[in-house]
Amino acid sequence: MELDRRLIAQAVADGFAQQTEWLARLVSFDSTRGNETPCQDWLADEFARRGWDVDKYAIDENQISGLPGFSPVVDADYTEAIQVVATHRVAEPVGKSLILQGHIDVVPTGAGELWSQPPFKPRIVDGWMHGRGAADMKSGVSAMVFALDALRRLGFVPGSTVHVETVSEEECTGNGALSTLARGYRADAVFIPESMGHKIVRAELGSVWFRLRILGQPGHVLASASPGSHAIIAATAYIEALKELTAEINAEARSHPYFGTVPDPVKFNPGKIRGGDWLGSVPSWCELECRLSVLPGHSLPEVRERVTAAVRQCAEKLEAAMPALTWIGFQADGHVFEPGTAAEALLAEVHQSVMGYPLEPLSMTATSDTRFYDLYYGIPALCYGGIGRGMHAPSEAVDLESLQKTTEIIARFIADWCGLRPA
Repeated sequence: MELDRRLIAQAVADGFAQQTEWLARLVSFDSTRGNETPCQDWLADEFARRGWDVDKYAIDENQISGLPGFSPVVDADYTEAIQVVATHRVAEPVGKSLILQGHIDVVPTGAGELWSQPPFKPRIVDGWMHGRGAADMKSGVSAMVFALDALRRLGFVPGSTVHVETVSEEECTGNGALSTLARGYRADAVFIPESMGHKIVRAELGSVWFRLRILGQPGHVLASASPGSHAIIAATAYIEALKELTAEINAEARSHPYFGTVPDPVKFNPGKIRGGDWLGSVPSWCELECRLSVLPGHSLPEVRERVTAAVRQCAEKLEAAMPALTWIGFQADGHVFEPGTAAEALLAEVHQSVMGYPLEPLSMTATSDTRFYDLYYGIPALCYGGIGRGMHAPSEAVDLESLQKTTEIIARFIADWCGLRPA
């Protein structure tokens, strides 16, 4: 059953004020790691109210620890890692099945003094909604939900099974997405509406997270110290060694088919540091937590070995013991999403019709959940969404006009991919 495209656009527009209010409520939840449950409870209620079957559960590490794509769980209580899958189920489909997936976990807010408004009190200025998670990616979650609402407003529901998934752990492991697959949720395609500026992700970098525990030689500050004895100062040497490794990998990236034109795509980030016990003593310990990008084609064991070698060589130069090296979160493969799928062809057609210009590919210098579906489970995966800015920054915001366009595009994609039947 075909539906006039103009009717879909009008139905999205008619519901957009409600969608904006709904998004503001979603952004108001502090869903940083370990705090996702109230947000997921609210979403589960919202989904049940729409008549969907709701599966709300906590991640079971034992069920996913042996699966491809699993990342080690450190400093997290998975009894609080709640996931939600809401299903519109069709016994006799008239089209193809679909997963609509979005993450609701957000990164920490950082220094409060840098925010011009409370991070979880969204506000709209000049057509942009500001707030932690507004762009990354609660706006995408609202687009998934309100695309389906727009179709129902016209008297229709998808003609095939649709799973609406809201997951956590996207920002640190990806284990939330992996858990839905371990639980058996499959479809003919998956659509993840991250804020990609109306481009489709063609390739994305992976990521490894690791922790160095550096031990020094403690003593009174009046005592002379060798270069490796001060654990905190020694940490700066390890940072420089890892920066040199990053430069080597970026030199190799210049010939990469998808990242060769991206300046220094591989990023090294020493993201957390702590150490020492007393201001009058040479610090005996320092812990340094870091992130390093992974190019598609570079295996995770290879990258981990290069990190280990760089740390070992630095320790030798410092005449110090090798720091304890632990892999603490993301162990994510880089991946290329090959063109040519039927799902991408349909998205390109709908995008062109709504936006008025061809769909462009994006080589993304970050990591998303999309890899799980395509790389490990062979499900064609689309990562495409509207315009955001300031992701992971106090300036985070989403362009609402772009969000409305994204919602229309998803609604039309659902109508054509899944088919329609009367509600």
